[in-house]
Amino acid sequence: MAISQETRDQLFVRLAVLVPHLDERQRRLLMGTEARILGHGGIRAVAQAAGVSETTVRKGVDELEAGAEPSGRVRRPGGGRKRAAEVDEGLRPALLALVEPDMRGDPMSPLRWTTKSTRKLAGELTRQGHRVSADTVGDLLREEGFSLQANAKTIEGSQHPDRDAQFRYINEQARDHRDAGDPVISVDTKKKELVGEYKNAGREWQPQGEPVQVKTHDFLDRQGPGKAIPYGIYDITANTGWVNVGCDHDTAAFAVASIGRWWHARGRHDYPHAARLLITADAGGSNGYRTRAWKTELAALAAETGLQITVCHMPPGTSKWNRVEHRLFSHISMNWRGRPLTSHDVIVNTIAATTTGTGLRVEAALDTNTYDTGIKVTDAEIDALAMSRHRFHGDWNYTLHPADAPPTPGPRTDPATVARPAAAPARIDGSMLWDPELTGMTFVELDTLLNDLIPALAEQRERLRHERRGGERHRTRGAGAKDKLSDADRILATVLYQRKIGTHDLLAQLFGVTRSTLTRAVQEVRPLLAEAGHTIPPSTARFRTPTVPLPETSSAQVTRHVRTRGGCHPGVHAFVCRGG
Repeated sequence: MAISQETRDQLFVRLAVLVPHLDERQRRLLMGTEARILGHGGIRAVAQAAGVSETTVRKGVDELEAGAEPSGRVRRPGGGRKRAAEVDEGLRPALLALVEPDMRGDPMSPLRWTTKSTRKLAGELTRQGHRVSADTVGDLLREEGFSLQANAKTIEGSQHPDRDAQFRYINEQARDHRDAGDPVISVDTKKKELVGEYKNAGREWQPQGEPVQVKTHDFLDRQGPGKAIPYGIYDITANTGWVNVGCDHDTAAFAVASIGRWWHARGRHDYPHAARLLITADAGGSNGYRTRAWKTELAALAAETGLQITVCHMPPGTSKWNRVEHRLFSHISMNWRGRPLTSHDVIVNTIAATTTGTGLRVEAALDTNTYDTGIKVTDAEIDALAMSRHRFHGDWNYTLHPADAPPTPGPRTDPATVARPAAAPARIDGSMLWDPELTGMTFVELDTLLNDLIPALAEQRERLRHERRGGERHRTRGAGAKDKLSDADRILATVLYQRKIGTHDLLAQLFGVTRSTLTRAVQEVRPLLAEAGHTIPPSTARFRTPTVPLPETSSAQVTRHVRTRGGCHPGVHAFVCRGG
């Protein structure tokens, strides 16, 4: 029986109303039901009304006739379009070859020098014959364990051999000062900030579609407020911060002035009985250990306040571990994120409003003083400072004493000597040149080095002399003029030279020889050191005169070591050969 047009119209209306609300399996079952009700010709009529193929309607009829229980699936297992990686077995390996890290992947990869976005990866795969979309590329990458990641700052580069020892030393000094009730502060200069309507990193809640308007370019406006230089002082014991916001230059004078303002505003009130102050600072910048003006300004502050100021610098390359960075500066940056720093007052007030759940309190002040750059400090001015270098790394650890008070070494500081204007310089004796703090090696390591190089040095000397003579020696061994330096002295001089302990002239003076004699010794020994694989790391300590502060190494220990090397050089071994 033919299906009437009225029936077809009613069928079309029912399907148009119900089909949009059903999933794929439900649509098949509905169309199969309608087809069975219509009888002969129903499959074709339903397919035309629903706009699908007759095969789809027939599948619905078959499912109804099979009487299978609902499985919870829309499609049968294996139904639907196959995934791109299943159809194209070469797609996944081709994708992995493109995203493989450069050091392990193909050096000729077409995407080696471009960003590896899913869109570009999909384009390159399509060019290679693997038709795929950017979304499919993203799905495949996630299946293979890839994700979008930023660079991770973990590679520290070369680290100083005494890095860990310096951190332990700083902890000892901090514990000693804290237990005695003396302040311990961490200092540094925060990143300079442009003052004005400039973009500031981060986001802040604002009405939808109404962001704060700032300038399109971050170029300093010469006619504007200028820049701000926040110098932070973090009190480790009290968990308080003081920030001096400068307007001029980040100089050593500005750094010390900031510490002085903190002391007069907070320090002397929080520590009324303090006689000492410990400062932990980075190795570089305005408060670096090589900055002479930093030391002269600190000496003036010590004289003004009557404090014994000890400075311990972080080892090079470890500034991120300075406590002021993650205990103070990080919270300040979070407090003003997404907010343009339109004036110095905004900066000062925002810094002062910084708090944390752990009780951090911050004070800030504006410093409108000017600080000149390019100030030179002479050697004589440095030598005149009431400053003592500590036994351990005197270049990183030193104490400035009040001008009217004699230096009193602390229980842990114990500086060996103090450079004061009225004190007569005490020259070191040559035997102290064997001290481990100068050589960078223990006595055992130095003995091993000498035992390795002395035979090689003697053999090299005989070979060179044989070449110069053009034949065998005419005198017996040991005859003729004596060498000014023994083999052990030559090796020691080369070690100190490569350690860069002092200038060429100073080393020659300490060994009691001329500059040319020392040069020849270094030229003889240095190739042997390289051949034996001995690397001599440079020291950070530098001395210009023989009045260097050395630790009080056991005289008997040095004497035993020097005598075991044989001979008494008039310059180096005189002290030992005189019996001490």
